[in-house]
Amino acid sequence: MSVPLITEMPEPQFVMSQEGHRVATYTWGWENEDAPVALCVHGFASSCKDNWVDTGWVRDLQRAGFRVLGIDQRGHGASDRPHTAIEYAMDAFVSDLTIVLETYLVDTARYVGYSLGARVGWHAAVALGDRIERAVLGGIPDGRPLGRLDIAQARAFAERGEEVTDPVTRDYVTLAERVPGNDLLALVALAEGMRFGDADPDLGHPPQQPILFATGSDDAILEDSKHLAAATPHGRFVEVPGRHHFNAPGSRDFRAAGVAFLAED
Repeated sequence: MSVPLITEMPEPQFVMSQEGHRVATYTWGWENEDAPVALCVHGFASSCKDNWVDTGWVRDLQRAGFRVLGIDQRGHGASDRPHTAIEYAMDAFVSDLTIVLETYLVDTARYVGYSLGARVGWHAAVALGDRIERAVLGGIPDGRPLGRLDIAQARAFAERGEEVTDPVTRDYVTLAERVPGNDLLALVALAEGMRFGDADPDLGHPPQQPILFATGSDDAILEDSKHLAAATPHGRFVEVPGRHHFNAPGSRDFRAAGVAFLAED
């Protein structure tokens, strides 16, 4: 299969969630029906294009022989962006993935997720069992996802442009504004919705599939990610040198390790 040096973004194809929200999906290499599927799920305030296309992941996954199925998670990209927190409970994200796999008639897939997408991937690997054959979970958050974000300050900024004084919240606002077209009110609702349960990955019931955990050497959650890998029966860990939480997806080292892991039998 010939793969271009630059991966183009196809037009989104929409799948309907259980609640009737549109979830944008993208495919590459779908003409090769016998190729395994790599399901790519991006992080908070990102998109399929930002996390996986612009960084070279989609290109390299195709070169490794995969069909690639990417999504814009609810609240992001071309997908619908509800402003109600309950729409962003973890079960809703996992449900979206299940419906996407069923719509595309994908029996089994290999998963790659970053940050929020990695946290969703942990739950999807547990809930979907053998349908997720193996997974790369990059920068998987510790504790409650987005729990350090000050909801009140973020909402005041999104609604009225008030100054954000909390440094962690300011970092997330800067991250959200980096991607053109992001809906800040939807992302604030998402951060609030993540507080409905899911305080920590359930180490009593971790994924049973082979899982590669990858976190930047300069990421504050490095040790927590190592702990998750050690607590997962078939977990491995790779440290992404010289990267922090927000720039690790573009690392060649991360990409090479992740693609090679997904390609293993």
